[in-house]
Amino acid sequence: MKRIVFLLVVVATVVGVVASTVPASGRADEEAAPIYGVEIPPGYRDWKLISVARVGSPVKDMRAKLGNDVAIKAFRKGKVPFPDGTVIARLAWNQAASEENNNAIRREALARGLSPDAVQKLLDESFVAGLATNVQFMVKDSKRYASTGGWGFAQFTNGKPDGEAVHKTCVGCHEPAKDRDFVFTRYAP
Repeated sequence: MKRIVFLLVVVATVVGVVASTVPASGRADEEAAPIYGVEIPPGYRDWKLISVARVGSPVKDMRAKLGNDVAIKAFRKGKVPFPDGTVIARLAWNQAASEENNNAIRREALARGLSPDAVQKLLDESFVAGLATNVQFMVKDSKRYASTGGWGFAQFTNGKPDGEAVHKTCVGCHEPAKDRDFVFTRYAP
């Protein structure tokens, strides 16, 4: 009986220690990005789609731009500058070939009477999302980020913030879109 009580106490202690080390939200990615202090917003994967993009060589990735409710409302109204509280997420994946996708394209292209060369061109440009590369965020807070056009930036790889060197490049990269409040993405309704 003493052994059972002892084992129960040990198990309860281990559970307590493990539970106290997990963040309250249940996410292990609570770390903030350097410079801007941006964290991964909870539920961002459920946000609405703003647009998609594909970047060719040498990057070769596929991207989805998502926005919180504030961002979506601003995009739909064409409101620039974006209001405080806007958060835009950019998810990126490596491009990957998919035999299932290629088989479907091949069947459809042949059914439409395309030549074998035309079918091959379609297959050469056919990709699906492969492994995730990273996720980036833009957070609009005109007071907190006044020195960077009102935007805070973050990039996370595998749920962890990338280094300070990466984050130092963010505002410079967005500088060409200054007349559009530093946002490249156009809304694709």
